[in-house]
Amino acid sequence: MKRFFPIGVIIVALLMVLFVIRRCTSAHSATYQTATVTRGPITQLVTATGTLNPVTNVQVGSQVSGNIQKLFADFNSQVKAGQVVAQIDPALFQATVTQAEGDLANAQAALELAKVNAVRIQKLFAEKNSSQQDLDQAIATLHQGEANVKIKQGALDKAKADLDHCTITSPVDGVVISRNVDVGQTVAASLQAPIIFQIANDLTKMQIDSNVAEADVGAVEVGQDVDFTVDAFPTRTFHGKVVQVRNAPITVQNVVTYDTVIGVDNKELKLKPGMTANVSVIIAHKDNVLQLKNAALRFRPPEAAESRPASPPGGGPPRSGGSGQRPTGARQRTPERTVYVLSYGRPKPVQIKTGISDGIVTEITDGLKEGDAVITAELTSGASASSSPSTNPFSGGRRFP
Repeated sequence: MKRFFPIGVIIVALLMVLFVIRRCTSAHSATYQTATVTRGPITQLVTATGTLNPVTNVQVGSQVSGNIQKLFADFNSQVKAGQVVAQIDPALFQATVTQAEGDLANAQAALELAKVNAVRIQKLFAEKNSSQQDLDQAIATLHQGEANVKIKQGALDKAKADLDHCTITSPVDGVVISRNVDVGQTVAASLQAPIIFQIANDLTKMQIDSNVAEADVGAVEVGQDVDFTVDAFPTRTFHGKVVQVRNAPITVQNVVTYDTVIGVDNKELKLKPGMTANVSVIIAHKDNVLQLKNAALRFRPPEAAESRPASPPGGGPPRSGGSGQRPTGARQRTPERTVYVLSYGRPKPVQIKTGISDGIVTEITDGLKEGDAVITAELTSGASASSSPSTNPFSGGRRFP
């Protein structure tokens, strides 16, 4: 009997060890949601919003003040360069011209008298019948008359120019976009020229002034293709090209953007000035490349998340690929990332290299092959969910795609 006692103790110990292992395994049992590595096209974009404007947009104003007497153009009117589009009442300006002409004639008469007097005084001085003072006075009066004629001539020229400005003409060929005055309305040009018409030179050629964020502007270059939509045609995609990236920053509430000008062909005249465009600048495009959902790049198992350091030596940001940041066209992403594949029911880390991304899927250049199943989320059973810290959706261990 004593001979079988050690054997029984060993058997009981083995059963207890198996029971403990089984309990631990069942307590930590988990299933995982996976995504398959596939092949397909990827387009990397920079998105922005902008406003459609004519390439050449001229604001026609008035240099003089007065009442609008006539209008020869209206909304959507086709006009030619030099065509009269408005007339300001010229009565006051005509009276000023008449007065200036009279002042000039008076000055010219005074000049003629001064010339005659100067000649007479010179003869008398030559005959020694006049003093040097009289001669000097006559010559000075002659010069004053000449200067006075120039002053009156300048006043007349200004009065005529103001009279000519009463007739407002179009500086370019185009179409009237807006008319800001009516007949009988008074325009005042004391501080700045009032805008009467807004004329677009050619509506078949338009541009989008889009505001690109400073984080994305580094990837935008002249000549890149652009796709955009407008609310007026929600099912249609229009196309354009980047023609200019302006260096002047636009700062609104500490947010810095840069004006990116996009050239648009509008032969159908469907696009109108002022429309809001949702712009997508095509930064890069690849066909038939390995791609993986970005949720797989964000996944971290609980044990990896707990042991992961907050930052590498030097205080820089973590180099791991599970930062959860959505890639954009301009942001520099670390090409080496860590993903997890299932190996005997447990996550196995795999180092991969990534390429471009469209924000939903990312190109895989090395480390995986087509058909590999990569973990995107952990689905824990209810028993372990109550005891495992990874079940908290706000903790760093469990990430949802």
